[in-house]
Amino acid sequence: MNTMNRPLRLPALAVVLVLAACKPSHDLPQPQVATPAPVQPATPAPSPAAGLADVGAQPTLRLPTIDGKSFDLAEQHGHWVVVNYWATWCGPCLEEMPDLSALAAMREYIKVVGVANDDIAPAQLRAFLQKHPVVYPIVQVDPGSPPADFGAPPTLPISWLIDPQGKVVKRFMRPVKAADIEAAIAAAGGPATAG
Repeated sequence: MNTMNRPLRLPALAVVLVLAACKPSHDLPQPQVATPAPVQPATPAPSPAAGLADVGAQPTLRLPTIDGKSFDLAEQHGHWVVVNYWATWCGPCLEEMPDLSALAAMREYIKVVGVANDDIAPAQLRAFLQKHPVVYPIVQVDPGSPPADFGAPPTLPISWLIDPQGKVVKRFMRPVKAADIEAAIAAAGGPATAG
């Protein structure tokens, strides 16, 4: 006969309960109650664009160009400026570069600066640009230490349109075409172009 399936005998259970009840309470192990950690107020998660120059901001950007000159956003007052973050490995970035280059060449009132957000040697970047030439200046930033007013981009390409007084009027978090820039300039009160 299998003893495992036998019902527990009541007299044995009663003895165990009586003995447990007779033990003084100070000898019984006290349950450990964890003290709850203080509740911290919830902090909102940063938006994907946190730290990036937003509409109305007046950012600064002063960096050496890869050809040994200098680009200073403050010296561009009186012009519309497109600050375009890109990288050599970014396909959509490469697709928009010819359009931005044509825009810079055709419109005297528009300046473009390419910000290479790329962790490659400057010589490699110059070699890359020989195969993908543009007419506008290129500066290079360390992705791990971006310029304070523009921050680390959550996506590439990303472009800012800055008005002649130095204020951001639009931020494009996608590839941009010359027509997008010209439409944004016209919407912000700048010159409108015909088709």
